[in-house]
Amino acid sequence: MNSTAPSAIPSGSRITCSISDGIADVRLDRPDKLNALSLDMLRELRATAHRLRREPGLRAVVLSGNGRAFCAGLDLGAAARRPAAVARAFVPTPRGTNLFQEACWAWRRLPVPVVAAVHGHVIGAGVQIALAADLRLTAPDARWSVKEVERGLVPDMTGIRALTQLVGIETAKRLTLTAEEVTGADAARLGLAGTVTDTPREEAFALAGRIAAHRPEAVAAAKRLLDRRWSSGDRRTFAAERRAQLRLLPGALRALGRPAR
Repeated sequence: MNSTAPSAIPSGSRITCSISDGIADVRLDRPDKLNALSLDMLRELRATAHRLRREPGLRAVVLSGNGRAFCAGLDLGAAARRPAAVARAFVPTPRGTNLFQEACWAWRRLPVPVVAAVHGHVIGAGVQIALAADLRLTAPDARWSVKEVERGLVPDMTGIRALTQLVGIETAKRLTLTAEEVTGADAARLGLAGTVTDTPREEAFALAGRIAAHRPEAVAAAKRLLDRRWSSGDRRTFAAERRAQLRLLPGALRALGRPAR
């Protein structure tokens, strides 16, 4: 891909987003609070994902946090001062998600892969945001914890769905019910992350670049197949594979200089 200067897209005061070479660099930007999430940040996360969905030429997204942490969870103190706003945030939209859930699941809905680069605190809501990415790279000394039960709550930002998909029901129960803290190295061993590295952001961009070099229609179709057929039966999965391949085949053959049959 040809190198281009980074361009910013509208995001918010606590979520930044710039795009270069088809790769969006999205960062949580509240370092003084270890990127703990306010209601406004949740809205900004949701809005940024929705804008990126309409961004022409987008090939991949890298999601990370500025400062010493990826995300230390929900800012419960700030939320407690706005009970009416919290109540409104729980109301689901026709998509089937409320604000808390859509701030995570909107990244799953993107047609391009999302790579999370995590370090420092990855706590509560931070875990759920990381799990909404397609791929996760973690610093070995990152501090992961599904913290909600310890605070008298449950993971409710799509985390139950993502946890059981990634680590299986027993490990999901253990992490959720104990609220134990694990290192990045342990998180990868358990299946919460795929790669352990001392330089998660750098390697995330390298990985995104490798993905971005491929035909975007094929990448989008592969992501869609994997997400939608995660737990469907064999016959439905095979039928979906055939439909996707038939749409892609003419273009792939043209690229190879062969006539489509």
